[in-house]
Amino acid sequence: MKRKLNLIQTIIFYLLVVVVLLLFIGPILWMVSLSFKTRTEIFAYPPALFPERFSWDNYTHVLTNSRIPLYLFNSFKITVLSVVGNLLVTVPAAFAFSRFRFSFRNKFLFLILMFQMISPLIISIPLYRYFVMLGLLNSHPGLILIFITIQIPFAVWLLKGFLDSVPMELDQAAIIDGCTEFQTLWRVILPISMPGIATVLVFNTVNSWGQLIIPLIFLNNIQLYPISVGILHFADAQTEGEVTTHFMAVASVMGLLPAVLIITGLQKFIVQVLTAGSIKE
Repeated sequence: MKRKLNLIQTIIFYLLVVVVLLLFIGPILWMVSLSFKTRTEIFAYPPALFPERFSWDNYTHVLTNSRIPLYLFNSFKITVLSVVGNLLVTVPAAFAFSRFRFSFRNKFLFLILMFQMISPLIISIPLYRYFVMLGLLNSHPGLILIFITIQIPFAVWLLKGFLDSVPMELDQAAIIDGCTEFQTLWRVILPISMPGIATVLVFNTVNSWGQLIIPLIFLNNIQLYPISVGILHFADAQTEGEVTTHFMAVASVMGLLPAVLIITGLQKFIVQVLTAGSIKE
């Protein structure tokens, strides 16, 4: 009886897993399928999951007749600079909060946590006015500064929690060997902390790549749009009355694919770092 109950529970569990996967993966598969279909196949009834033939004509059309490649390059530049800039700030900050004891330390940590709870939309209006005065409105540097700032609280807390698990004896041994605090961080702590840093990279990359509202508010030059806003502009720029569903699917796939590749690569990196040295040679 117990074995039968366990079997039923296992079946129910896997059925739920299949349903969840279909809810998340199903729309993506349908989008990829639409990107290869012709206009005739889009309106075919009953709709087919796969096109009659896989043709790259839609992709060629979007690449040669739209700004999607430019939008992808903008997103790549903004994401890379935002993530690197965020790490330059958060790694030393997390190291300081983890290793040093100073006045109001816990209050500063609580203040950082409070900033994490504030939506970027709330501060968009005052930031807009400041950016106008500073000449940073409608520019990538201004947008990158915003991305760096709004991701600092989460990154600091995540990295601090990881650094807290690194034994203090390593710091003391490095100092005895003559290392400064910076050398200790660079030569000893950072190599051990790569899984935590890679995790921050994953979250920051996802947030920067998929951010829509902030670029929509602070950018009005279509040449500066990232892919998230670029796809929205691409939809509005299509010829009125023309069926462009397949072209929109192509733009969406091209916007999704780099993020998937980046995240997959970073996840593999995390696994490699976590398993490094676990097997003796």
